[in-house]
Amino acid sequence: MAAIRKKDAKETPAISTASLPDIIFILLFFFMVATVMRDTSLKVTIKPTQATELQKLEKKSLVSYIYVGSPTPKYQAKFGTAPQIQLNDVFAQPEQIGTFIANERAKVPEKLIPAMTTSLRVDRDVKMGIVTDVKQQLRKVNALKVNYSSVQRTDEL
Repeated sequence: MAAIRKKDAKETPAISTASLPDIIFILLFFFMVATVMRDTSLKVTIKPTQATELQKLEKKSLVSYIYVGSPTPKYQAKFGTAPQIQLNDVFAQPEQIGTFIANERAKVPEKLIPAMTTSLRVDRDVKMGIVTDVKQQLRKVNALKVNYSSVQRTDEL
């Protein structure tokens, strides 16, 4: 009778790395598509106001932002500490808001222009005079859909 030999215990084969480049490229493309780059860098200091009844904006691509606040320390030597208006990445005067809104409207299809919203991000310590000037300029160019950005109010005793 023949002796039954045990087969030598085989080692487990090495893991194939052939598909590793495919996985890396899939991850790379995912992050390239999913990442949103910041459009503007803030040159003004904004401490947002607090509110209790908030709504989230749905289509952020149709929102134009106007920032109002005192310049950051980097820009205080040139512009002082008085509140300034920032449109995209530049400081502006209230008279330039009409041009800014016209440029923003030119970027979107004509049928979406009525859905455009102007969001005011205003520092809580800014006087209402400059905000009123901004609102008057928005009325002149018929940008009547205005949103005030704020944060959720927390009741702390």
